[in-house]
Amino acid sequence: MRISLGGVVLLALAAAAVAFAASPWFAFRSMRDAARTGDTEALAQLVDYPAVRKDLAAQLAGRAPPPPTPSVWTDPLGALKDAFTPEPPEPPQVERYVSPKGLAALSDGVQPGAALPAPGREPFPMVAFWGPSRCRITVADPAAPERKTEFTFTRRGIFDWKLARIELPKRKAKAATGGEGTKP
Repeated sequence: MRISLGGVVLLALAAAAVAFAASPWFAFRSMRDAARTGDTEALAQLVDYPAVRKDLAAQLAGRAPPPPTPSVWTDPLGALKDAFTPEPPEPPQVERYVSPKGLAALSDGVQPGAALPAPGREPFPMVAFWGPSRCRITVADPAAPERKTEFTFTRRGIFDWKLARIELPKRKAKAATGGEGTKP
């Protein structure tokens, strides 16, 4: 049986397209495995810590998510203003979320400090949105499947993705007791 050069090229293109589409899911799995094993060097390559910390600080403080940082090339005055504007202080609990144990817990759908699901019982990550430069992957809480943690990855290269944002699940407001509201 002979295989033509055109068939080989077509097969290679199909394999590259599948790898291109599946690369954010593999980035999530790599981030989760690095967090579980405490591999800080791998996490440094897979997580944009300044962006994740800034976004988590806003969520934990109950503020709106920060707008994207202006670029010197597209908005030079905005970038200059942003350089001289002091950032609000981070809540101390942000580090609990971005530590390897915190990222491992979040990638299993539970809050940091909660008991992790038994091996083999972890929730399956689902792709909520896939675009050429951004992908959102959600993980449901095993105890309450309606509570989902959302991880947003941005493309940094052809097959290279980096975690840029974590959207924590919202708590339901307690109606009669005047409870905790919708903070994560």
